[in-house]
Amino acid sequence: MYRQDVITGGVDFKNLQIVLKEATADAAGNPVPAVAIGYGVFRNTIIDFVIIAFAVFVVIKLMNLARKKETEQPAAPPPPTKEEQLLGEIRDILKARN
Repeated sequence: MYRQDVITGGVDFKNLQIVLKEATADAAGNPVPAVAIGYGVFRNTIIDFVIIAFAVFVVIKLMNLARKKETEQPAAPPPPTKEEQLLGEIRDILKARN
């Protein structure tokens, strides 16, 4: 089933048109086609575009949400530097003296 059929209930707009001049026959009896503005195909294209744009929007939104949850997890604290270790040892020695 075509994706547009689900939204529009199976209605196909491709044959919609505004007839400016009906089909006639010329003096030699050759048929002259009607002059019309076919807006149905344009309408179908717009509906298809909206459906696809919405689907892409939802996929990107879900990807960003997943990425955000991934980065929100706290990272392990970095190991102390040599200077911090040395200061910690000095602090412990001073506590032991008092």
